[in-house]
Amino acid sequence: MEKNIPLAYRMCPTTIDEYVGQEHILSKDKMLYRLIKADRLSSIILWGPPGCGKTSLARVIANSTKNKFEKLNAVAAGVSDIKSAVEDAKNLLMNPSGKVVLFIDEIHRFNKLQQDALLPYVEDGTVILIGATTENPYFSVNKALISRSTVFKLEPLTIQNVETVLKNAIQDKEKGLGKYAIKINDDVIKYIAELSGGDVRVALNALEIATLTTDMNIDGEIEITTEIAAECIQKKKAQFDKSGDSHYDNISAFIKSMRGGDADAVLFYLAFIPEEYVHDLGVQKLGMCEFFCLLFTACECLSVLKNMVLCGLPVPKKVESWLRDFLANMTSELPMDNGISDKIYEAGEANTNEANTNNSVLNKMKAGGGENVRK
Repeated sequence: MEKNIPLAYRMCPTTIDEYVGQEHILSKDKMLYRLIKADRLSSIILWGPPGCGKTSLARVIANSTKNKFEKLNAVAAGVSDIKSAVEDAKNLLMNPSGKVVLFIDEIHRFNKLQQDALLPYVEDGTVILIGATTENPYFSVNKALISRSTVFKLEPLTIQNVETVLKNAIQDKEKGLGKYAIKINDDVIKYIAELSGGDVRVALNALEIATLTTDMNIDGEIEITTEIAAECIQKKKAQFDKSGDSHYDNISAFIKSMRGGDADAVLFYLAFIPEEYVHDLGVQKLGMCEFFCLLFTACECLSVLKNMVLCGLPVPKKVESWLRDFLANMTSELPMDNGISDKIYEAGEANTNEANTNNSVLNKMKAGGGENVRK
């Protein structure tokens, strides 16, 4: 049965001292560490990205508390499950403290009615709530629950944190992969940690797949190389949610970069946005001065792309495509002689100075799409 349990689950810590990462809230002088150690926990909300250790922290609390511990997943649970947990907690014969530490995973999935059902029990102390969420709780959790809880923000694990967990898994003969003769160097471990994006679950899954699917060499060892690791780990993805904070943070930075005329920053934030969202970006109801500032910045961006091409650097197709469409749409709205757009193009080119303009991305765009740019 144990072998069927994923490595990421088996390697979950059982005590607070085994927990890796989140030093900003779990160092020995921090409040949450002291509360867990003293078993004096009050209601808390754990907010952080996937794989940062929210559920693991709840398991640590479950192992350390003398109170009854119950776990619910908001995807499948309802009001009846909450009431059942409360009734069990009030059975003083089975639970002398009369309290229950109730861990609700994905608490943002609870609707208002379900969250409201928790309020009276959190208020009177019957329920010590531990809510875990990947969404901003200040938007997805009732204000009444937030006011009765302490919100702790968990960060993605650092590369060093993930490396530590991977090395522990390789050496642990009881819960990890220590029974296998694994040959892996520090560079490969670091490679997996970097690609995990701070999600330790992704890193451990990749290590487990690499171990179980790689044949032994002539020395009887399972040698995991960078190539094998690359095949076993998911491609690193940027954290981006169209309806969440990351969307607004990146769009805001993108727009401010456009307004400020910072071509490098524009390209950075544009490349960070997933391709399926790129063409949703538009500029409407601009004043004439602001209109020309943005147009000039877009032309300057194309000049930067030109220099990237000349230096042999890869240019994301979505970036060039969006800039092409952006300029075509903006220049088609110019309320004056079309010749002004040529002057703006030239100004954008001159501002970043100056490789061979015959091979520039800008010239290619003008040659291939000139009719569309100046309708």
